[in-house]
Amino acid sequence: MSARRFLTRFWRPGLSGKLMILTLFFVMLAEVLIFVPSVANFRNNWFRDRLAAAQTAALVLEAAPAGMVPDGLASQLLDNVGAVSIAMKTGGARRLLAVGEQPQSVAHSIDLRESAPYANIRDTLYLLLMGGDDHVLVTGAAPMGGEFIEMVVKERPLHTALLQYGRNILLLSLAISGITAALVYATLHYLIVRPVKRLADSATAFGRDAENVRMFLQPTQRSDEIGEAEQRLSEMQVALSQQLRQQQHLASLGLAVAKINHDLRNMLSSAHLLSDRLSMVRDPTVQRLAPKLISALDRAVGFCQATLAYGRAQERAPSPRKFDLWQLAEDLGDLLAIRDRDGVDFRLEMAKPMLMTADPDQLLRVLMNLCRNSLEAMQPDAVATQMLLIEARRRGESIEIDVTDSGPGIPPEVRANLFKAFSGSARPGGTGLGLVIAADLVRAHGGQLALVEAERGARFRITLPA
Repeated sequence: MSARRFLTRFWRPGLSGKLMILTLFFVMLAEVLIFVPSVANFRNNWFRDRLAAAQTAALVLEAAPAGMVPDGLASQLLDNVGAVSIAMKTGGARRLLAVGEQPQSVAHSIDLRESAPYANIRDTLYLLLMGGDDHVLVTGAAPMGGEFIEMVVKERPLHTALLQYGRNILLLSLAISGITAALVYATLHYLIVRPVKRLADSATAFGRDAENVRMFLQPTQRSDEIGEAEQRLSEMQVALSQQLRQQQHLASLGLAVAKINHDLRNMLSSAHLLSDRLSMVRDPTVQRLAPKLISALDRAVGFCQATLAYGRAQERAPSPRKFDLWQLAEDLGDLLAIRDRDGVDFRLEMAKPMLMTADPDQLLRVLMNLCRNSLEAMQPDAVATQMLLIEARRRGESIEIDVTDSGPGIPPEVRANLFKAFSGSARPGGTGLGLVIAADLVRAHGGQLALVEAERGARFRITLPA
């Protein structure tokens, strides 16, 4: 546990270090897979070399007359071969050509004429791990038409040679693994780890100071996935920074609007008191317009209250009730004084009465925003009269309300951001808040506000549940 705690605390390899460790492991694993058959092949070659020397010695011993080989020459031949004894079978008879010290026993035999790879690997690993001083009987092809040649050798020299060979292979494998791991480490660190760390550092710095342009990532010219990630991160930082500035602007604007609405509500309350006194005047025109003026002031005070509530994220939910849409549209014409404008033809095309269920105050705000935008968009024309049309009809389970004007229409470049605050205004100096407010109010009713195609001008369609 203490070792694990030490490693966890003081040795935390990064991505490059982990890749280097994995590279070392995989290269060593590959070397092990290569080492096992290669050491078995080394063992067989060791036996074949001595068997070849035994074949040469057999030719010398066969050429000498029987019993004419001196003991010293036989011992020297056996020492050169590295064998204890040499025998050869020729013409059906097995003949012992030379013998040194007589082995007490032979541990096992090997026939190089027919050797199985699995058995060779198994025997080699056993000899390499266990060692021993046993003797091995090795059989191979005989020279000069003989059937086979046999020799008995000691395992100790072979075991020593296998250990030396394995040590050399291990050192070579470590060198290859180290060089490969270093190259992989350097390559991956330069191509992947360092760029990824640059991305992470840029994201961290951007999180600390999102408004500082110097914190933005500058993409490189790479065309691979890292380059694409740099490009996307840079674009995201720019977009988030712009959005943050806009949100801060909206927050400041909301505070300013809340303060203005607070004072405006007090002014409207005073105007409401004066309009109450005005309603006592007996003039017919005053008697006809005073109730509408009082109603307009009530709505204005309500709008101020709603704006303050919206600043606290407490927008009033719709209060649906049954009302006459035709009468609401008539009152809208008086509130905006559309009929008193020269060169504007205000029309209503709907049933009279047109009963529906919704929040009349909020629907009036929607229609007022749409009509005010239309009136501001339409320019006086000395030849033709401008037209502002409000249509309403039932379609199945829905009610469609169209507000159409004969103005210049909505430019194509504005339509993409039509319902975004401070982005969807087609009029110079406009904020685009009117359409945003209207769309939010319609959405709160479970409906939809959309721009539809018109032969002339602009046509906005309000779709509400019936």
